[in-house]
Amino acid sequence: MTQYPITSEGNITDHPRSRGPAGPWIVLLALLLCGPVAAATGPERLEDYMRGLESLTSSFQQTTRSTDGGRLVESRGTLYLKRPGKLRWEYDSPVEQVIIADGKRVWLHDRELDQVSHQSQCKALGGTPAQLLVGEGPIDRYFEVSPWEGGDGREWVELRPRTEDTQVVRIRIGFIGERLDTLEMEDTFGQLTRFLFTKTKRNPMLAADLFRFDTSAASDFLQID
Repeated sequence: MTQYPITSEGNITDHPRSRGPAGPWIVLLALLLCGPVAAATGPERLEDYMRGLESLTSSFQQTTRSTDGGRLVESRGTLYLKRPGKLRWEYDSPVEQVIIADGKRVWLHDRELDQVSHQSQCKALGGTPAQLLVGEGPIDRYFEVSPWEGGDGREWVELRPRTEDTQVVRIRIGFIGERLDTLEMEDTFGQLTRFLFTKTKRNPMLAADLFRFDTSAASDFLQID
């Protein structure tokens, strides 16, 4: 196993391969919303849903487009979430990647390159949408939350990170009736990413091994701290 430490101010999202289907992988978060919530305003609905969330699984379809509307990449995969602090994000196509947040570190495994990038979870997730999903404390500690008018029949909530040290400009979450079905994200590269979620299960029992990274699974490691 080869270990390559990187001690600059870089971030795991700065690596070119992490900008493919994994996108500014902050993206990892987005995906939970898809279940019954209390009738309320958008921000209150989101707060209520997050308060009762302990674990989640969902299939997802992710489409990333440039700001001029051109299609960049479409990918699919599965999300596993266990609060607080644990997340597994698997991309099945077009590139096989696995992202694991184990409570201490975040691991990004590119199976095609047989390479792993890893970074402290605090630095990798702080101030990102992922912090919303796996973290503790009120949502407005990490984001400014407000209603947004999309004009498409959905009830939208907009979140803007309170820190500038992130690749995310804004996140918008869309409700249809009492169901959260869409998440959109704009990043600092000018890309627009949309997630659609299906086969979502709220608070299932999840095996602990899902959130452990096997260091024998790859030969090259890049440490980003």
